Amino acid sequence: MDVVVVESPAKAKTINKYLGRNYKVLASFGHVRDLPAKDGSVKPDEDFSMSWAVDSASSKRLADIAKAVKDADGLILATDPDREGEAISWHVLEVLKQKRALKDKKVSRVVFNAITKNSVLDAMAHPREIDEPLVDAYLARRALDYLVGFTLSPVLWRKLPGARSAGRVQSVALRLVCDREAEIERFVREEYWNIVAILATPRKDTFEARLTAYEGKKLQKLDIKNKEQADGIKAMLEGASFRALSVEAKPTKRNPAPPFTTSTLQQAASSRLGFSANRTMQVAQRLYEGVDLGGETAGLITYMRTDGVQMAPEAIDAARAAIGKEFGQNYLPEKPRFYSVKAKNAQEAHEAIRPTDFFRTPASVRQYLDADQARLYELVWKRAIASQMNAAEIERTTVEIEALNGSRTANLRAVGSVIRFDGFIAAYTDQRDEDSEDEENRRLPDIRQGEALVREQINATQHTTEPPPRYSEASLIKKLEELGIGRPSTYAATLKTLEDREYVQIDKRRLIPQSKGRLVTAFLESFFDKYVEYDFTADLEEKLDEISDGKLAWKDVLRDFWKDFSAHVDETKELRVTDVLDALNEELAPLVFPAREDGSDPRICPKCGTGNLSLKLGKYGAFVGCSNYPECGYTRQLGENGNGDAEAGGLENGAKALGKDPYTAEEITLRSGRFGPYVQRGEGKEAKRSSLPKGWTAESIDHEKALALLSLPRDVGKHPETAKMISAGLGRYGPFVLHDGTYANLESIEDVFSIGLNRAVSVIAEKQAKGAGARRGGTPAALKELGDHPDGGKITVRDGKYGPYVNWEKVNATLPKGKDPQAVTIEEALALIAEKAGKSGGRKPARKAAKKPATKKTAKKKD
Repeated sequence: MDVVVVESPAKAKTINKYLGRNYKVLASFGHVRDLPAKDGSVKPDEDFSMSWAVDSASSKRLADIAKAVKDADGLILATDPDREGEAISWHVLEVLKQKRALKDKKVSRVVFNAITKNSVLDAMAHPREIDEPLVDAYLARRALDYLVGFTLSPVLWRKLPGARSAGRVQSVALRLVCDREAEIERFVREEYWNIVAILATPRKDTFEARLTAYEGKKLQKLDIKNKEQADGIKAMLEGASFRALSVEAKPTKRNPAPPFTTSTLQQAASSRLGFSANRTMQVAQRLYEGVDLGGETAGLITYMRTDGVQMAPEAIDAARAAIGKEFGQNYLPEKPRFYSVKAKNAQEAHEAIRPTDFFRTPASVRQYLDADQARLYELVWKRAIASQMNAAEIERTTVEIEALNGSRTANLRAVGSVIRFDGFIAAYTDQRDEDSEDEENRRLPDIRQGEALVREQINATQHTTEPPPRYSEASLIKKLEELGIGRPSTYAATLKTLEDREYVQIDKRRLIPQSKGRLVTAFLESFFDKYVEYDFTADLEEKLDEISDGKLAWKDVLRDFWKDFSAHVDETKELRVTDVLDALNEELAPLVFPAREDGSDPRICPKCGTGNLSLKLGKYGAFVGCSNYPECGYTRQLGENGNGDAEAGGLENGAKALGKDPYTAEEITLRSGRFGPYVQRGEGKEAKRSSLPKGWTAESIDHEKALALLSLPRDVGKHPETAKMISAGLGRYGPFVLHDGTYANLESIEDVFSIGLNRAVSVIAEKQAKGAGARRGGTPAALKELGDHPDGGKITVRDGKYGPYVNWEKVNATLPKGKDPQAVTIEEALALIAEKAGKSGGRKPARKAAKKPATKKTAKKKD
């Protein structure tokens, strides 16, 4: 018997069915070792030796693997086919060597791009050894990320209080977001006018034509700058005669896009399905690892962390066969299509993301998938099958028109397109096609060259130029990929880190840099500019890829990087805080000193009139204060508009005055505390305080919202059965309603202010029904069933007295704060259960021993 090691239990379960009794498939649950989150885990002075740590949950799993290997004939490492997968196999092998579990056992490495029976069995027939250059590239990347994070972050903490951390890729991604925000702030709108004529043919068919030239001069977008100019041209056209100078119908073709890579899948899922990058990868992971299709378990898509765009020859053949069956032979090109990658640093040996079986149409598997899985699978299937279909054939018609009014002339153009053959569009339209659909469906009537046209109407419309849009997750991922920064597997984690660190906020799917994020970026651009340069980071990525190709030694790359980086960090130790603040004042001038409505100098204190405003660094971050402190106590939060009166800021520690309570006349302020922003009424121990609920930012809090928060809890009404009051409030676990000791969660803070008596009674009743079993000494009803544990027994998500948790047999593991119970995956649940079981010392928590009676001891008194 051979032991096979994979990452996840879901993958293990599927593969075990394919391999049979002669194999035992065990899961490592991802990485089994990591660098401890403390200084000294990577030692540059000891030739970059690395200290790896194994947590208690991984220790137990490694012990199980070691025990199984000792009784086996050999070990087969079957982790994912990328750098991370190779690293996991290497870690497992290193630990087993340390445990002396291998002895003379045969060790082999196998990889498969899809979890199907044929792919797995073919991989088992072609084993190889651990790819050392791929492991070296992982080690170099891990060491670099660690050294940047654990060297740069302490500099931030010392010189920029309130900053959380910096990272090699994270900081560059944040810079992109902040640079775009600075572009938007600097943007000056320009007025321009468009002129469109509504014309008719002699056959009374109407169409639109846009002005393209006037008095022999070609017009650019911004050439008509004001109403006076537009009205002059409009008057000329209203008295003009029109004639069709030329009519040209030109056939064009549009070819399909290649199948998805990791980044293009994340972009499409964001724009079409509204998924975050993190959610996309979670759903794709389940589709890859295997789904029960009515008795048969199979992976539905190939490995989803890839930057390759090519499909395997057998997959292309299968796609062509499916096209013929599903769409017809006229949609099938004469020869297969082949694609190449344009992105920097792409590893074309990796296959694109595609269905494992093209004859598993989205309709045929929908019944076995949840809603998100079905939608993502349909996206993957359609894009992959469209990539092998015929081009769309489009006829584009352009009509050039002349306008004459005496000796004055103008030229207009009318454009229309018609799809003559939809081709790949029958399966999939990408964003480019969707953006141009209106134009392609805008048919022109029959217009003949040389014929006179009748003026129906002339329209002149005012417009202004628009600033560049803020990045969305999709557009930021696209930009990072274009620049060659990061890898497909890192994008989702990078974006999540920026949000978790409160460096960016995602609002309507747009990334808005927060004050913390802009401060960090300005600091790094001022004092570590080289390390947040796009080209520098991309060049480092290229070196990492050269390591994986065996062209560079990984420690040479680390030595070159560390020599300059450590010297640069040492130089910053001499920096004074005043130097930092002076640099940030200039770098962030539009944010720190916003223009005032009265046109006065935004750098002069509005309270005392003589002091200069500047950034100040407090315990909880940065704020703007007056140079005449303590005589002048003017302060305001960073990013707050500076148009208020002299008393607008006026509080200590960067607190913001919001107004007075209309009943108590006490001051209401917005403050920043250890656990984030909060509002406060009054001063001292008796002051009423309320944290901001999830989704509310400090920038959005005004007097009205603060009053609403401080009024909680509020009485909803008396329960019709008990006559006891039901109240609504905001607690440790979020918004709730309370009746007679029973708490029931509400979906949002808005519900706290709007919920009526009838709904409150229903919510309380639902909670009491769910909790009936718990009150009788049983287990609360399951909110969600996740599946079977590898050791047997159901895994469920439940809601307990202290919040939601996952349950398996007698093990209860609390969910992390803020985790949506409905979004928990079985992999996350298994990790939580393993960690909880490890802490309790076994598979199930042991019963507590009865306490022995305490024995009295007498202690001698010391003189």
